[in-house]
Amino acid sequence: MKGKIAEVFDSVQGEGLYLGEKQIFVRFYGCNLGCRFCDTKLQSFMEYEPEELFQELKLYRDKYHSISFTGGEPLLQKDFLKELLKLTHKDNFKNYLETNGVLYEELKDIIEHLDFVAMDLKLPSSTGLGGFWEEHRLFLKIAAQREVFLKTVVCKDTTEDDLREGLRLIRETAQQAILILQPDSNEDRAHMRNKIENFKALCRRERVTVCAIDQIHKAIGVK
Repeated sequence: MKGKIAEVFDSVQGEGLYLGEKQIFVRFYGCNLGCRFCDTKLQSFMEYEPEELFQELKLYRDKYHSISFTGGEPLLQKDFLKELLKLTHKDNFKNYLETNGVLYEELKDIIEHLDFVAMDLKLPSSTGLGGFWEEHRLFLKIAAQREVFLKTVVCKDTTEDDLREGLRLIRETAQQAILILQPDSNEDRAHMRNKIENFKALCRRERVTVCAIDQIHKAIGVK
């Protein structure tokens, strides 16, 4: 069994609740979606067997919060990921999955080996794609077995109706989950500041815990 891995590196988490935490990143090659705001264009990959990649991860000697399995979409390579997670968990690494929140059947098969789930909430008016409401609902129900939070990218085209639908999903499926509003860094900052404040107010009215966090790794010039 071999996995397609675009890169392995260490850095600090640049977004979400664990902003600033030092992590080892394993970036999986390939994604099943094509969001219009996507800033991760992967052109090449290396092939690893699970044990081979695990031995490389053990070479990192610093103190890390966790290993971030990111992408692309890691769950597209579920069988490889599962074997790797077993190895890292057994060796007392904390496993942190970054995912687009669609592949719920695959998540079901690996959830016992995860510690943290950073799940995207893909709003159609942001992504330019169709809605994934049912997939997200089923995914979040499984992810709620672990520590989970949601991130959603807010663009100039993101609508309140889409956000309301996302908030309803959170209330009905994982009431305690925190939602991170992530402004698209390519949009006008002044416009986005006002939009984010309005969206935060809407979240609070809908009784969903919310905060707004930029992609800090871009601002400080790290991966």
